[in-house]
Amino acid sequence: MLPSLRPGDRLLVRYGRETRPGTVVVARLVDGTVVVKRAVERRTAGWWLLSDNPVQGTDSRHRGAVPDADVWGTAVVRVWPWPRLLRDM
Repeated sequence: MLPSLRPGDRLLVRYGRETRPGTVVVARLVDGTVVVKRAVERRTAGWWLLSDNPVQGTDSRHRGAVPDADVWGTAVVRVWPWPRLLRDM
């Protein structure tokens, strides 16, 4: 699967918005890295986040579940280079 986002894409992010499975989120992994990943499911320890392209990137498969407090916001739309709702990706 190709990634939904590419380097240089600009996102409109709503901080504090409810996270749901399938949404693209901005989060901090346990090692302190800030990432944009897709929330897959809510687990006891927090959210399981995965890359859209599993061959590249670091996600919950490498760092574990992300606590709710470290999921900062939900990406709503890609505003550059062309507006596109992320739920349609």
